[in-house]
Amino acid sequence: MAIVLNLYYTGISGNARAFAEEMELSGTADVIRAEKGNLRYEYFSPLSDPETILLIDAWTDQEALDRHHASPMMQKIAELREKYDLHMRVERFISDDNGMPSQNVRFLRK
Repeated sequence: MAIVLNLYYTGISGNARAFAEEMELSGTADVIRAEKGNLRYEYFSPLSDPETILLIDAWTDQEALDRHHASPMMQKIAELREKYDLHMRVERFISDDNGMPSQNVRFLRK
């Protein structure tokens, strides 16, 4: 099982991209990636919305996510969100331990 969060950061005038770049260049994203239980922490830019950045954030379990939310990194992230005046929306998914159903695998190109 894994918990996957899709966090959409939206701003104006390129602020969401600047936020993601600062997270990467400052090393903050790497510190989060090194936290126990982090499986993925990656930023993407949706082609249909240049003012939004998508963060895919995955954790082994709720305990790891709770530790992350209690860490000093959350204050740093909150400060950067304020600096860039970003708004957020979140989607939460829990992975299926059984993997992708076999009927769907045929659609994958490897």
